[in-house]
Amino acid sequence: MMHRKYLALSVLLAILAGCQASDKVGGKNAEEDDKKVEPVPVEVATSHTGSIDAVYTGTATLEADGEAQVTAKVSGELIDLLVEEGDVVTAGQALANIDRARLELELRRAKANLDKLRQDYQRNLELHDKGLLPAGTFEGMKFDLDSLTAAYDLVKLDLSYTSIKAPIGGVVSERHIKVGNNVAIGQPLFTITDLDPLLAYLHVPEKDFQKLVAQQRVDLRVDALPRRSFGGQIARISPVVDAATGTFKVTIELQDKTGALKPGMFGRVAIVYETFENTVLVPRNAIVDSDGSASVFVVEDKVAKQRFVKTGHLNGADVQIVSGLEPGETIVVIGQNGLKDNGPVKVVNAPEKDPVDLANPQSAVAQSD
Repeated sequence: MMHRKYLALSVLLAILAGCQASDKVGGKNAEEDDKKVEPVPVEVATSHTGSIDAVYTGTATLEADGEAQVTAKVSGELIDLLVEEGDVVTAGQALANIDRARLELELRRAKANLDKLRQDYQRNLELHDKGLLPAGTFEGMKFDLDSLTAAYDLVKLDLSYTSIKAPIGGVVSERHIKVGNNVAIGQPLFTITDLDPLLAYLHVPEKDFQKLVAQQRVDLRVDALPRRSFGGQIARISPVVDAATGTFKVTIELQDKTGALKPGMFGRVAIVYETFENTVLVPRNAIVDSDGSASVFVVEDKVAKQRFVKTGHLNGADVQIVSGLEPGETIVVIGQNGLKDNGPVKVVNAPEKDPVDLANPQSAVAQSD
């Protein structure tokens, strides 16, 4: 009986020892599985050399170079309207006509009075030369002749003002009157806007003063025409800094033969002020912000190593690398946000020789540092 009890106890102990050994082996395998890190799938590109522009960007509102308010110089009824809003006119072109009838009658009366006085003056001139006419009487007649001559000329001038003419060339941007209206002297009739050239005024911070000079080329894009780009150049730069804003005014002349640009449009300008040749470039989305410092992940032997770099200028596709990276290195452009230094990666694409901005492929506006 005792022998059976010892035998059963021995069997139980053997079972328990086997379970403990099994637990140790299973725990060791679990720990090894936990230590395994799955490679992170990433896309890569190759750093390369190229040129990059240093570009100043800013915003501006478009304005006309010149604008003229056409007003009535004589009163009367408007009988003809020769142009409409949107019409292109030249300086001196007739825009409208005011009724001439009253002024034509005044001109006839003034001419008749002037002719009679001239005849009287000629007769009295002969008497004056012979000493038969007092000097005071003759001088009075000469004064009257000069006065009537001036009155006649004024009526002629007013008569010419019945034809409303454009003081400058440009586009009729506003028409303020209709046929049949009685207009008064000084009343606005038209507004003419000179769109050649169209101007953009840029207010640049004082720290950027040295970057810009006259004749620099300008690229302009406007919100109203997002698919188009317009050229221009810096016409002049104010030498005086506005003390209130700390900026100086830059005047840009724009080139638009199509007439698509209009005063009042809001535009964004880009001005290239320096070009860097043979510099290391990477796609801008390869840059990781690490607590205010720029870094990239360089792939070597299926491992991503974090490399801190110094960046320079950027544009829509590339970022300039001043130091920290050589051309020809493989860098992560997608998937780096989940990476850690020396983490395993799985490259899911072939690096391109001339990488593009994968995050923003359509962007092309360069910016200053």
